[in-house]
Amino acid sequence: MTDPEDRDDDARLLVRLALGDKAALAVAFDRFAPTVTRYAWAIAPSRMDVEELVQDTLLTLWQKAATIKLPTESLLPWLLVVCRNHARNLRRRQARAESDSLPDDLEAPPAAEEAREHLRWVRAEIDALPTLDRRICELCLLEGRSYSEAATILGLSVGAVTKRVSRSRTRLKKAVMHDEH
Repeated sequence: MTDPEDRDDDARLLVRLALGDKAALAVAFDRFAPTVTRYAWAIAPSRMDVEELVQDTLLTLWQKAATIKLPTESLLPWLLVVCRNHARNLRRRQARAESDSLPDDLEAPPAAEEAREHLRWVRAEIDALPTLDRRICELCLLEGRSYSEAATILGLSVGAVTKRVSRSRTRLKKAVMHDEH
């Protein structure tokens, strides 16, 4: 067992962490990882999630040590709050990933092939635009970038991009209307 005088209190440990002392990180890990792990097991569904939460919590301690203000003498309450926040973020990421995925057996509706063919035709019309107009359409209409972002990327004014997008949309609309009639 270690001598209590050799053991840093949390405030001194925090100062050492803020100075980048890797040995202090090892001390923090030895001191807090078991408790943070037990807490993570209470709020996370899998071993992999628990390991990620403990790792993220201690990494946050390492990265933010210089800015942490302890309201009490113990660092543990701060670590548990950080662990809880990481768990919430993890649940949000997992929920987003679940909602983004489609079932493997999902079949395209009958009209999907027609829509796909129409999109190929629209892409061909965009490809037929002059080089600068085509690039602007790709940035703004296909990639969803703002006119300001496209202007910065292409070295143009926002007004020039706006005018070119408007002109390209008109040209594409005419081509669509001509094709439909």
